[in-house]
Amino acid sequence: MAYEIPVTQARAELADLINRVVYGGERVVVTRHGKPLVALVSADDLRRLEEAAELVELAEPAEEQVISAVSTVREVASAPRERQRFGIAAEHRRADPT
Repeated sequence: MAYEIPVTQARAELADLINRVVYGGERVVVTRHGKPLVALVSADDLRRLEEAAELVELAEPAEEQVISAVSTVREVASAPRERQRFGIAAEHRRADPT
């Protein structure tokens, strides 16, 4: 959970807030009229957040490729010899759409 502080108080306590973030590992949210305005996070936290955002950006095209590949898969009927070879005892059949 982040520590919240009004912007007027944050101005007066900036050095202390920086120490809390860097050495105490805290996250500080500066508010104005009770609404979050900015957040103070350590440089390490910022780096991790940016790396996570990059990973999400890289993963999105891969997910689209998988969806595209799956959508092009078509059903192929198994040959009787394949069913026997792989020991398939039952065959999945689609429900009659009529």
